[in-house]
Amino acid sequence: MKGVILAGGLGKRLEPLTRITNKHLLPVYGKPMIYYPIQALVDAGIKDILIVTGGNHAGEFLRLLGNGAEFGLKAINYTYQKGEGGIAEALKLAEHFSDNDKTVVILGDNLIEKSIKRYVRDFAKQPKGAKILLKKVDDPERFGVAEVKGNRIIKIVEKPKLPKSNYAVTGIYMYDKKVFDIAKALKPSNRGELEITDVNNEYIKRGEMTFSILDGWWSDCGTHEALLRANNLVAKAETSLRGRRPKQSL
Repeated sequence: MKGVILAGGLGKRLEPLTRITNKHLLPVYGKPMIYYPIQALVDAGIKDILIVTGGNHAGEFLRLLGNGAEFGLKAINYTYQKGEGGIAEALKLAEHFSDNDKTVVILGDNLIEKSIKRYVRDFAKQPKGAKILLKKVDDPERFGVAEVKGNRIIKIVEKPKLPKSNYAVTGIYMYDKKVFDIAKALKPSNRGELEITDVNNEYIKRGEMTFSILDGWWSDCGTHEALLRANNLVAKAETSLRGRRPKQSL
């Protein structure tokens, strides 16, 4: 299974922090933001990874990450997205890399507490279609919101003013090879972008979408408030982890 991290865009909501660097290279506690989605894929057993980046600072990813040896990888693949065409537009750039394999996609500004390995394993057994991970949030109007009925998702609405649930669609998506044909057939939204919500709704329409509720905390880093929250969550987790480590004898 392949892994794709979407780390393009201009990060305008994080101005002025993003004037001189890519959003995904900003620090979250002790590491650059991009480290966390890479580690999430590696921990899930995915070693074949593509980073889709863009903007004026794309070369900094190569300077920072190199071939991925720090994560136990033999290589990291890179590709470049011109402009801001949306998440689905960025995903289209991964078609050649996917080589008809199943693909796990993570937004580069999404951080999670626990491993997604079991969800990836479940998707590997899924004969076709897609799988997304949902999480209950206090501010669903900021995200794509899933309307859930039993074990099915009825529809996903992007940033609804009156959300029908508190289940946000996290930035972790799993797709079979049909995702690229679906993305190619999309029409731009009112924002002028190809929306990942439209991709997911097409899978729902076909009856080929499954979901799980993500275990542990989850945070994006798209706003100053979200970035602060992510820093605090990681700091708390790291402090707790250090407290559980056995002390070395002198």
